[in-house]
Amino acid sequence: MMLGMSLSTFTAVHVIIGLVGIGSGIVVLSGLLSARRRNGWTGLFLLTTVLTSVTGFGFPFTHLLPSHKVGIISLVALAIAILALYGFHMIGTWRWIYVVTAMMALYLNVFVLVVQSFEKVPALKVMAPTQSEPPFLVAQFAVLALFIVLTILAVKKFHPDASR
Repeated sequence: MMLGMSLSTFTAVHVIIGLVGIGSGIVVLSGLLSARRRNGWTGLFLLTTVLTSVTGFGFPFTHLLPSHKVGIISLVALAIAILALYGFHMIGTWRWIYVVTAMMALYLNVFVLVVQSFEKVPALKVMAPTQSEPPFLVAQFAVLALFIVLTILAVKKFHPDASR
C-alpha cells in the first residue's frame, strides 16, 4: 500500500499525473514558442511534473534505479525553473534559465514516456525488448533532438515582458 492505495491504483495515479504534466507542458511550450505567457498552464505543468517525480519515489525499491536518477535530475531542474519563474520573475538571464530548465523537465517526462511505452506496449516491446535496439535508440534520439531544437527556439522567442 502506497499512501493508502494499492500498487495498481498508485501506478494509475502516477501515470495520470505524468500525462497531465506532459500535456500541460506541451501547452506551456507552445506558449513559449509563440511568446505568450500561459500562467495557469505553467502552474499546472510545474505542479504535476513535480508530483510525477515525487510519486516516482513511492514505488517499492531496494536500490537506486535509473528512474530515480531521472527523478532527481528532474526535481533539480524544476526547483531551478520554479525559482527562476516565481523567485526571480524571469528577469535577465533567469528568462533563459527558466525556459531551459522547464523544458528539460518536460523532456525528462517524455523520455520516461518513451521508455515506458517500449516496456508496456506489446508492438514496441517486440521491436526493442532490451531497449538497446535501434528502434528505441532512434526514438529517444528523435525526442532529444526535437527538444533541443524546440528549447533553442523557445529561448529565442519567449520574452515575458513583451507577452503580458
